[in-house]
Amino acid sequence: MIRCTNSSTGEQSGGDSMAQFANDSNFTEAHEKPEAIDFQGKGEMTEFRTPDGSMGKAYTIKPAETSNKFLFVIHEWWGLNDQIKQEAERLADSLGNVTVMALDLYDGKVTDNPEEAGKIMNNIKPERCEAIINGALAVAGKDGQVATIGWCFGGGWSLRSSILAGDRGAGCVMYYGMPVEKANELAPLQADVLGIFAKKDEWINEKVVNNFKALAKATGKDLEINWFDADHAFANPSNPRYDKAAAQDANKLALDFLREKL
Repeated sequence: MIRCTNSSTGEQSGGDSMAQFANDSNFTEAHEKPEAIDFQGKGEMTEFRTPDGSMGKAYTIKPAETSNKFLFVIHEWWGLNDQIKQEAERLADSLGNVTVMALDLYDGKVTDNPEEAGKIMNNIKPERCEAIINGALAVAGKDGQVATIGWCFGGGWSLRSSILAGDRGAGCVMYYGMPVEKANELAPLQADVLGIFAKKDEWINEKVVNNFKALAKATGKDLEINWFDADHAFANPSNPRYDKAAAQDANKLALDFLREKL
């Protein structure tokens, strides 16, 4: 079942390829240096073993009581910075009895330089990202219920995380991230997907999203698409392209979806 919502009308109708933009100067220029934020959180950096024999890291906020509900938060191309940690805390405070893990898919690399961010994103190994996600899934355990959320680079990896979660997948939110493009890649997904996209996005555009809709329909996945009259990265308050009104509406959609699924 596919539902497509246009935010201006409210009407309904039926390896990470984001790296292809790493050398696109227009894409780089569209990601201005983010503003620094003053963040002091209650979470902590935690480590866990990964299937490739290494260790993974996450900024983790644990609920007061033990829970089998988890939310994986996936960062933008800047890395696991304070803005993403702040988002993780906002979600943890809003969701209640859920363990929130903001995964570090860059293994400690963080930057506020767009060119450097592009280089890091271009050089990541999908196998390593998958190992980190699978390590986090091991933390959640075989009875864990795992939802995922991410933005830009992290939007694509939110979808991939939910695919890896299999029958533990509770729900997936992807903000303007590159979807998978092949039926065999999407087929293992069992979680419902909420897609949040920007009309002014030159890269994750209508053609990309329509292809994703067709793929979801062909593979029998539940996908809800929401469009906002905004630019790529509009939901990041540290981004000069931040659109407060659109971000608030998108974040409410995401939060309502996650509360329903977890």
